[in-house]
Amino acid sequence: MTTSEMEKGFQEIWKLFAETDKRFKETDQQIRATDRQLKETDKKIENLIGRWSLFVEGLVIPATERMFRERGITVRSVHPHVKVHRNGREGMEIDILAVNQEYVILIEVKSTLGVRDVNEHIERMKKFRTYFPEYANKKIVGAVAGIVIQENVDKHAYKKGLFVIAQSGDSVKILNDGEFKPTEW
Repeated sequence: MTTSEMEKGFQEIWKLFAETDKRFKETDQQIRATDRQLKETDKKIENLIGRWSLFVEGLVIPATERMFRERGITVRSVHPHVKVHRNGREGMEIDILAVNQEYVILIEVKSTLGVRDVNEHIERMKKFRTYFPEYANKKIVGAVAGIVIQENVDKHAYKKGLFVIAQSGDSVKILNDGEFKPTEW
């Protein structure tokens, strides 16, 4: 191999390196653009989920008094999005709080209700009196609501002593049978 052939070979190698470097830079730009698009999509999805959740709550809130009156619990007031904070950090949020002289009903609302949602709501129920001492003298019962209820989640919630609320036509209804007695926390 002559010197000129070696020089030509090195030039070709350098040319390949330059092309590879250029392609890496182009790929890096494409990855950044894809990351930006994913972030924008995530924001849009979060916004859509937030609106969907408000829609679902919008079905449950106006039906709350009727549903519980049919179960022998006369609701005097319904409060959406009840929040409390302790020590500047900890907090609790209740999607819908329904109250009368005897009961406080904590309703967790989900577009898709899963076992984890039920279990988290039960944990919230256990801590409720700590965060809301003004209701210490009332019976605390819970309900979970969902437009879509994952398989057997309604049975799980029922066994845990929660009312189960689901879509029925253009409104919502309590699915529990007439024999159901809610757990009091």
